[in-house]
Amino acid sequence: MISKTYNPRDIEDKWYSFWLENRYFNSKPNPDKEPYTVVIPPPNVTGVLHMGHMLNNTIQDVLIRKARMEGKEACWVPGTDHASIATEAKVVAMLKEQGIQKSDLTREEFYKYAWEWTDKYGGIILKQLRKLGASCDWDRTRFTMEPPLYDAVIDTFIHLYEKGYIYRGHRMVNWDPQAKTTVSDEEVITKEVMSKLSYLRYQIAGSDNEAIIIATVRPETIMADSAICVHPDDERYKHLHGKKALIPLINREIPIITDEYVTMDFGTGALKVTPAHDQNDYELGLKHQLEIIDILTEDGKLNEKAQILVGEDRFVARKKIIKLLEEAGNLEKVEDYKSNVGHSERTNAIIEPRLSLQWFVRMKELCQPALENVMNDTIQLHPPKFKNTYRIWIENIRDWNISRQLWWGQQIPAYYLSDGTVIVAKNKREALRKAQHEMQLFALTEADLTQDPDVVDTWFSSWLWPISVFDGFKDPNNEDINYYYPTNDLVTAPEILFFWVMRMIIAGYEFRGEPPFRNVYLTGIVRDAKGRKMSKSLGNSPDPLVLIDQYGADGVRTGMLFSSPAGNDLLFDEKLCEQGRNFCNKIWNAFRLVKGWTVADLPASSAVAVEWFEAKFNDTVAEVHDLFNKYRLSDALNVVYKLIWDDFCAQYLEMIKPEYGQPIDKITFDATIDFFERIMALTHPFMPFITEEIWQDIRQRGEKESLCVAAFPTAQTADKKLIADFDIFFDIVTNIRNLRSTKKISPKTSLPLTIKTENKELYQKFEGLLIKLANVSDIQYTTDQAEGLSFLVKADEFFVNLAGELDVAAEIENLQKELEYNLGFKKSVEGKLSNERFVQNAKAEVVEKERQKLADAEAKIATIQEALKRLG
Repeated sequence: MISKTYNPRDIEDKWYSFWLENRYFNSKPNPDKEPYTVVIPPPNVTGVLHMGHMLNNTIQDVLIRKARMEGKEACWVPGTDHASIATEAKVVAMLKEQGIQKSDLTREEFYKYAWEWTDKYGGIILKQLRKLGASCDWDRTRFTMEPPLYDAVIDTFIHLYEKGYIYRGHRMVNWDPQAKTTVSDEEVITKEVMSKLSYLRYQIAGSDNEAIIIATVRPETIMADSAICVHPDDERYKHLHGKKALIPLINREIPIITDEYVTMDFGTGALKVTPAHDQNDYELGLKHQLEIIDILTEDGKLNEKAQILVGEDRFVARKKIIKLLEEAGNLEKVEDYKSNVGHSERTNAIIEPRLSLQWFVRMKELCQPALENVMNDTIQLHPPKFKNTYRIWIENIRDWNISRQLWWGQQIPAYYLSDGTVIVAKNKREALRKAQHEMQLFALTEADLTQDPDVVDTWFSSWLWPISVFDGFKDPNNEDINYYYPTNDLVTAPEILFFWVMRMIIAGYEFRGEPPFRNVYLTGIVRDAKGRKMSKSLGNSPDPLVLIDQYGADGVRTGMLFSSPAGNDLLFDEKLCEQGRNFCNKIWNAFRLVKGWTVADLPASSAVAVEWFEAKFNDTVAEVHDLFNKYRLSDALNVVYKLIWDDFCAQYLEMIKPEYGQPIDKITFDATIDFFERIMALTHPFMPFITEEIWQDIRQRGEKESLCVAAFPTAQTADKKLIADFDIFFDIVTNIRNLRSTKKISPKTSLPLTIKTENKELYQKFEGLLIKLANVSDIQYTTDQAEGLSFLVKADEFFVNLAGELDVAAEIENLQKELEYNLGFKKSVEGKLSNERFVQNAKAEVVEKERQKLADAEAKIATIQEALKRLG
């Protein structure tokens, strides 16, 4: 007995357990099958499911389920990223609650706590993905800190170092003073903030009272100034070229230099150059060989080089120095100023540009294959609009800072001697061997070697993901890597196209000589109805598990996909999930309706309807395959939605359903059940739970049969003419129903229909359906006019004799109004076509469209005039 309502909670847990127990998601290399591989973009081990994960993993699951049903060896590899900064912050916070400071621990002791935290909380997000229906091969779950993947990172570092791609040097980096580490560009969130633009007086050295005015938002860094720069063509300052100025409060002399970099119309046109605390100033300082004075500690406080306000936090110092400048007469004015300021994604601390000794990867040469093979479509981006952005990024690439001042992560395999000599090796024993045998330092012991305390950037492990999850570094010729790699599709967000996708492509060509994947499906960003990115801080992101509990996983999956074409942002509204749930209910109620019919051995009563839906189904299957090939998954779902809601439920079932209390013939019933089975197969990748439930109920299945490994429908030849003929049929039914509605005639009142046509064979096959759906009492054919109100469909006219059902006076009034409107419309079109300039200059198709409008108006006028004539 089918339950009256669809209850996703009972059904979803039941079928997910069934799939797992029968290991339908598990994959092994099979030379007799084509592999289809997807690797999950590993979520942070600290993370919990959010709306972006929901969209991304729904798309991946749709792709993998379809491939599995197509008979491919489908392998979806799950896993998590160790997320150095985020995880270390969580562990440090946990230790603080226990009264333990990180500084009180050895690295090994800290690792013990970090692994305990990871083991306890690290699998949460993967468990949550199961509620969504994600059909990952869970036996293949990987973690970027597990030994083989850790070793892959170390081996990669050594490989690139030995090839000359990795080096150590001083560079300006993004510094997080709260986490006390560098952060990558993608971990910097730019926010617009209100600042104060302070105008400061720098006295010209050797003058009595002459000064140059500088505008700055960072007055607390004036003690680190190395120069003042003006544009060489700025007439206001030409007399100061080569002179010196005094830094307010500390009176240190700095030169006034010239450079075309300066914008003359910003501020005062004079720029304070602070090479240690600004990226652009650093470049300017290198060019002009200026002194670099770093006045900030690693936690953002002023150090001894500042001379004043030593030990003060940078923002406290900013407020205090403005007061000191005002008291000293060096503050001209202060203005409100909007500026874009970088914040750490992890701690929300304002990023400090900091000159630091770090490890870098030379990127220019390494990234060439990544550029060439995206631009020549060896790797295809979907949608392709991102190719140009990708090209610009790579053409302007800078060296990659890969060192992080943290403990949690893969420790840099560099060992230092007391004189600063660097030895890069897999471990301390190997470093000692190199020192002794390659550098002839035989007296050294392991105690003389100190390993670099830093770890590598998290991206330096995740860029290896498509190779490392198959142990392609541990054994470059193992069965898994040879079978599953290159992978097929990567689904990810456009904001990490450069930071992760590009780097994976680099790694693929550098370490295996081939791409890591063939296609990159770029999702949009999930935003709220106001267009804001969903985030915890804004409180505008619903809990996905609450949504699943409320609307069911299938409802949420389809809700997310209904309006999320590749590369376009999704403006999320909970009504989308409601629409998804309603879709589930529609399917469920349709199935209950069909299964509730009594079946009898009667002559087939709906053969033409069955033929039509067969054609419509095959036409839809072909369109779905085409849309999948174009990675238009949202469009594919909408096509399936229309097939079920409109074509199957609203049209087909209405055509075949028996009269109340009457049986349906077995031939039509069996065809309908077969349609249901095939519709469920077509819909399964999008809505796995409800489709499995119905598919299992349709027939008596074996214990280990499942829709998730049944055949996905393939496109058969569709009868396009029959589909077109039925479009006409549905048009006729709609017109008759509209006529009843506008004339306020009961649907129960049967009305005679006369068709004026030269092609009555077209309509004869529909006669039974017209009588049933439009409540037509009888159908006559003519080549002349007939009694009743009429409407046109294509070239034929249809007369419905309303007899005593019509208010003649009101109908004449309505027709006269309609005639007046159409005569006016005809006149306006004739006016346009009589304009020689329009006809000569407009595109041919535009002119032809106007001529067709005129012809349609004339036909409509003739029909109305004929109707008025008949009404007397």
